[in-house]
Amino acid sequence: MALSNIKTTVLEDSERGNAVLVGVALKGNREQLSEAEVSIDELEGLLETAGGTVVAKVIQNIESRNASTLIGSGKVTEISELCKNHEVKLVVFDDELTPVQIRNLEDGIGEDVMVIDRTMLILDIFALHATTAEGKLQVEMAQLKYSSPRLIGKGAQLSRQAGGIGTRGPGESQLETDRRYIKRREQLLREQLEKMASTRATMRQSREKSGLPRVSIVGYTNAGKSTLLNALTHAGILAEDKLFATLDPTTRKYELPDGETILLTDTVGFIRKLPHQLVEAFKTTLDEALGADLLLLILDASDPETAQKLSVTVQLLTELGAGAHDMILVYNKIDKLEGRDILPQLDGVTTVFISAATGEGLEDLIAQVSGWLSRKRRHAVFCIPNKELGMLDYLYKHAKVESVEYGPEAAFVTAVTDAQTYGKFKAYIRDTDG
Repeated sequence: MALSNIKTTVLEDSERGNAVLVGVALKGNREQLSEAEVSIDELEGLLETAGGTVVAKVIQNIESRNASTLIGSGKVTEISELCKNHEVKLVVFDDELTPVQIRNLEDGIGEDVMVIDRTMLILDIFALHATTAEGKLQVEMAQLKYSSPRLIGKGAQLSRQAGGIGTRGPGESQLETDRRYIKRREQLLREQLEKMASTRATMRQSREKSGLPRVSIVGYTNAGKSTLLNALTHAGILAEDKLFATLDPTTRKYELPDGETILLTDTVGFIRKLPHQLVEAFKTTLDEALGADLLLLILDASDPETAQKLSVTVQLLTELGAGAHDMILVYNKIDKLEGRDILPQLDGVTTVFISAATGEGLEDLIAQVSGWLSRKRRHAVFCIPNKELGMLDYLYKHAKVESVEYGPEAAFVTAVTDAQTYGKFKAYIRDTDG
């Protein structure tokens, strides 16, 4: 079957928040066309999360991307007609656009139509969902770095009061068009975020000092991470069937059946083409979440695109420096799935099937976490000579110290340690549980 040069799907109209979505694929590349179709469907989900409704989805097969408008001039005209006929004021491109392309597209489609790209839409959703002071600052920083150059000269109102998708901002009521102002604003945000990062680092050191194992729930957006944390810890955090419902990490203590306590952290979800600006702005948040001892990589088992989303998640974890972490692959929403044998696996990684909503499989998941912890932790008594008692400080920071008995020549320290600390103190071991 020959590839179509133009693929347009017109959907039902909506009274408000109408938008046309646009994607491109290189002509003759079936794989890229398939990926473009999946990606634009995901873009539709993003738009719905932002409060919009899709009127039309357009994918054009082109020989090469147009430097001035990305798509061909004929397609620009067609989109312009779609916008007029369906009273559309917003066009969202699945590919990243340059400031010049945005200006040319708006000139070609119509002055009253706003053109944004996937990254700007994701930034808008983050602005909509940011609740903490740090989250709002992080989003505004990302918007300043990416959106501002693309909106300068448009007079766009970047405020919640403006009410338009792609124009929300959690900080300023309007992003000034003065570049010098933007530069000063970026510097102020950077200083504030650095202070918050310092506070986070202090809190993280405190948690590390407790010796409690840290487990982070990571994965594709809307896979059920928050629902899982709520099911296990009754955290009471927002868990909606929307993309990026959770931005700020939430950490809760959870006691395993054997009495061991762990720290469980819910994290922001991943997605295709995750904007670099967001990764950079949320670095301190991601560092805290991904600095865990164990990752629960959660996926929606009922999603037909599970294999691709697993690949995207693993790739992003690798890019973030967490690809080598201990991991358990968790397939969620199995109550919506008939067969499990078709789901992809990861070499050397244990797979668990659960439904965070119904509770099915949670006992198995907890058993796997307990098993991992028992393999990683060692219970031992260390005999530390009095002249080397400075080593105690290291143990307090990197192990769970249960008791210390001081003697005339040495101190006997009973502690539970990880493998690295156990090896470091091997010469001091007096007794061990094996």
